[in-house]
Amino acid sequence: LGRREIMRAIILGTAGHVDHGKTSFIRALTGVDCDRLKEEKERGITIELGFASLDLPGGQRLGIVDVPGHEKFVRNMVAGAAGMDLVAFIVAADEGIMPQTAEHFDICRLLGVRDGIVVLTKKDLVEPEWLEMVEEELREFFADSFLAEAPILPVNSMTGEGMDAVRQALAEKVAALPHPEEFGPFRLPVDRVFSMKGFGTVITGTSLSGRIETGANLAFYPGGLTAKIRGMQVHGQEERLVEAGHRTAINLQGVEKEEINRGDMAATPGSMVSSAIFDV
Repeated sequence: LGRREIMRAIILGTAGHVDHGKTSFIRALTGVDCDRLKEEKERGITIELGFASLDLPGGQRLGIVDVPGHEKFVRNMVAGAAGMDLVAFIVAADEGIMPQTAEHFDICRLLGVRDGIVVLTKKDLVEPEWLEMVEEELREFFADSFLAEAPILPVNSMTGEGMDAVRQALAEKVAALPHPEEFGPFRLPVDRVFSMKGFGTVITGTSLSGRIETGANLAFYPGGLTAKIRGMQVHGQEERLVEAGHRTAINLQGVEKEEINRGDMAATPGSMVSSAIFDV
């Protein structure tokens, strides 16, 4: 296919304590409700990963991953956080720093997230003096980290107040990211696997490097199981070619969904070696 300069797609993820308004924030920002499961609607909390996209003023499209905040679903959160380029770290103004605020912050640091914004939700529930106090608390909490200089943006997700400032901050962050495409073998960590009637097995994830075309084979590590790509989508659009950084759904043939697990690495066949030991 030949090497060429191209801007890698950017993935924005959420993080933060349960019920601090991550899903409502994304709905206000994009118009997409990431809670699609019946149980999520009934319980009012995010359980599975949700996905949306946002076109920024500069023309860049952000892929957005909504993660669950509840401590019981931290494995799902890690699966979504693994491909983040930027994080929208969500803290509710009426509660401030809570247990999963700290836990998700630690996860982001361990996974190497390098930049982001801090979003202070539910600003309408507190007085201005309280809002200032929470902002100071957050500045101290994020000191000496990748969010030390991040803008803290108060919003009201019910009315949309503050969303223009969020879009502008994200546009500035994306413009400053040095993201030429990553070459090498195609790699995509699987964060969801399911079966669709009439299509068969589908996996989703964020491609980390390389590119791949419809009709090519994919190997799944560990184990080395191989399957052929029947079709691919990026943000709901059919694509023949997928490149690094894209939020991708891949329809596979010749494999059952029970044979693939969340956390498996889909990659170019023969490009990886499975191991239980590594040197540090």
